[in-house]
Amino acid sequence: MTAYRGLTWDHPRGRDALVAAAAEWSDQIDLRWDVHPLEGFESSPIEKLAETYDLIVLDHPHLGDALAHDSLIPMTDLFSPDEIGVWAEAAVGPSLESYRFEGKVWALPLDAATQVSARRAELVEHAPDTWTEVRELARTVPVALSIAGPHAFLSFCSIAVALGEEPGTVPGESLISREAARDVLSLMRELVASGPASAHALNPIQMLETMRRDDSIAYCPLIYGYVNYSRPRDARSISFGEAPAKEMGGRRGSTIGGTGIAVSRRCDVTEPLLELIRWLMSPRTQTRFIPAHNGQPSARPAWTDPLVNAASAGFFRSSLATIESSWMRPRFPGYIAFQSAASALIRDATTDAIGADDALDRLEMLHRQATTTTEGTVLA
Repeated sequence: MTAYRGLTWDHPRGRDALVAAAAEWSDQIDLRWDVHPLEGFESSPIEKLAETYDLIVLDHPHLGDALAHDSLIPMTDLFSPDEIGVWAEAAVGPSLESYRFEGKVWALPLDAATQVSARRAELVEHAPDTWTEVRELARTVPVALSIAGPHAFLSFCSIAVALGEEPGTVPGESLISREAARDVLSLMRELVASGPASAHALNPIQMLETMRRDDSIAYCPLIYGYVNYSRPRDARSISFGEAPAKEMGGRRGSTIGGTGIAVSRRCDVTEPLLELIRWLMSPRTQTRFIPAHNGQPSARPAWTDPLVNAASAGFFRSSLATIESSWMRPRFPGYIAFQSAASALIRDATTDAIGADDALDRLEMLHRQATTTTEGTVLA
């Protein structure tokens, strides 16, 4: 029996269903899952991980670097077009399309997530529908923006989408117009200034844990949804809902995340391994097994399933419109490094460590540098 090593991220949502599946299939496949923290999942170079692991749970912006180093086997080389087509049709939002790059699919979505709103239901009765309402709410209860790690830049992009301008995804072009960028940054600065300073360093998991633990954060307009925190454990329950729009009926600005399972070049692909991946993507597994093991499925039928929603206090149904219209990040080589640098710059600008126009000048410079080679040739 071939032995495999997989790497996922260290949270029940990222770990439990995969570990349980390995146990379920232990008579057919020898698969051990290692874990790394959320920060490792967000920033670890895939080409390095692919030297050690056969299966890697990753996010779509890593694809540019992974392909530049020829680290992955395309899923379109392992599964038929019909199978890929069925999974693409079932996927919620762009959760499968985010792994389609340069004409091939490089990972399959195990887990779907995007930025949604989160509130303490007993402190905020109704979630704001618009960013104007978010501003008004921030005058009465503690509102926090998620700006730790890469999330300052991701929130910046999502607000831009809601206000009507998608950030540029074409290498060599401008990231965002100066007028739109000023509007986004002004809104972020206002909310960061009015919210608790303690929230600035909290990743999404830590922020949700804080919301559940005490009253220091009542509402977050953009945070990656975690179904695990929608199940009440005590009086302090967290209710998830749609991300804010510019106006009623407008687009819910949000940046898709989630995870896909990828196969590294070092992997000795066998039929039992392919059957396991097919099983993970199957309707029954997506709607029953994964939710039963703390997972967050990627298939739309699971997101609309009455039993899945009943078990999660309506988590999936209440944020479906947001994920269906979510924005997808670019996948050029070097994007992860750009995202980290851009987020640090935006974070400094929102906390007044740097002036707005200076920050936006530097942001555009970072984007030009990231999307152009040293020879001045635009990256494909």
